[in-house]
Amino acid sequence: MSERFFVDTNVLVYLYDSGHAAKQAVAAEWLMRLWRERSGRTSTQVLNELYVTLTRKLARGLRADEAWDIVQSLMAWEPQPIDRDLLLRAREIERRYRISWWDSLIVSAAQLQDCDVLLTEDLQTGMIFDRVTVLNPFNAEVRETHAAYATQPSLISRHRSRGRPRKNCPVPV
Repeated sequence: MSERFFVDTNVLVYLYDSGHAAKQAVAAEWLMRLWRERSGRTSTQVLNELYVTLTRKLARGLRADEAWDIVQSLMAWEPQPIDRDLLLRAREIERRYRISWWDSLIVSAAQLQDCDVLLTEDLQTGMIFDRVTVLNPFNAEVRETHAAYATQPSLISRHRSRGRPRKNCPVPV
């Protein structure tokens, strides 16, 4: 099975932001690959952010109908809905990794869609959230894949755990 790539809002926005020509070209190359391989994923959160950004925040914003057509085309990726499972997982991620709530929602959506790579410039390249690895698409080549960011085997500590001390409790019989 091929890798799945979760695409964050910023990558999609650069595709339509003529103010950043270099990033626009990179975003276009990535998106062409993901459409061709059918390996792109996203979430309803990303689609909401994309619509608002395209219509209200770009210097040369798009008309609402144009932005909606883009959002509608990305619905082919079956975006992860904001539901109970997403929220519960996002809270766990926020607490465990101490990242922002919004980033936790993105990571959670990527995990729930069994993605291998999260394309974003909002988190540090190489960060790993269980089996989802962050990749900044503007600092990497399109042909790079998850394998380039495989985790190193963890070392076994030779030191005693520093957790809570054990209580001397009799074992129930």
